Amino acid sequence: MPEDEKSPISVRQAHSLFADFKRADALILAVSGGPDSIALMWLAARWRKALSRGPDLLAVTVDHGLREESAREAREVKRLARELGVPHRTVRWSGEKPKSGVPAAARAARYRLLATVARQNGASHIGGLAAMARQTERDGVLIARPLLNVSKAQLVATLEKAKIGYADDPTNRDVSFTRPRIRTVIEQISPEGGDARNLARLASRLARANAAIEVLADGAARYLALKGQTMRSPRGATSGAQRATFEAVAFASLPEEIRLRLLLRAIDRIGHEGPAELGKAEALLAALDRALQNAAAPRLKQTLAGAIVSLSAGRITIEPAPPRRHRRV
Repeated sequence: MPEDEKSPISVRQAHSLFADFKRADALILAVSGGPDSIALMWLAARWRKALSRGPDLLAVTVDHGLREESAREAREVKRLARELGVPHRTVRWSGEKPKSGVPAAARAARYRLLATVARQNGASHIGGLAAMARQTERDGVLIARPLLNVSKAQLVATLEKAKIGYADDPTNRDVSFTRPRIRTVIEQISPEGGDARNLARLASRLARANAAIEVLADGAARYLALKGQTMRSPRGATSGAQRATFEAVAFASLPEEIRLRLLLRAIDRIGHEGPAELGKAEALLAALDRALQNAAAPRLKQTLAGAIVSLSAGRITIEPAPPRRHRRV
């Protein structure tokens, strides 16, 4: 690892990391207590104090209730936030926890709870939440990751220089979970150029390409609508009353990726078990393509994510599927 990736973050570097958020009204800091999020809060607090005007900061800790130490760690974050002059709030993931898929469910709950706090406080951005893109949108709130290109070693060095402690979550090293296994793989491929910084750069390029494709998908949807090839239910109708149709030939003329995204959008909007799995949507699109090649009488009817997708009389129709019947034990 280059020496500069082990050195503390400078004041100038810290200011550049948060420069994009200077004009935001409010910024939610997602702080779990680990080194990454503690560094985020410490750096953001110093950055904000140096500004004459800037966003209001609010540190938020999500207590998932999955470990005995989580409540104590949330209190430690609150204590440090108070020392830094940053308001703090702890929110809890309540209710019954799933027996499997716990990390994914906890992550979804974390996003949901943080987005709720952001809306309640008029915040346009949430800072933190580890991922591979610098900024994404979710539930109407921008998820920002200002420390995406900063190595963990540099964050730890920054905290050690400032003599600030942090929590150590043992699940982050438990390779029975997906994310720790991925981190282990990254450590192994890092010497070959697969380090976090290069992966983040790749993710940024993919995000740029994805944004361009989304614009094309928007244009395709508008084109079909203007041509009268797409019909939707009236504005304000409930999801149960929604229904979308595409003229099959016009739909089939679009590029595969655009067709897939339009199909996913319709299923996710109309179905009641979404979001649809990408692999299953791809299989459904392939089935549609095969059915359309039957020039005599193309027909198809399949269910995905609570939506019925059918092909008949030259039209593709997406409508809500009937609720599943549960067997009595």
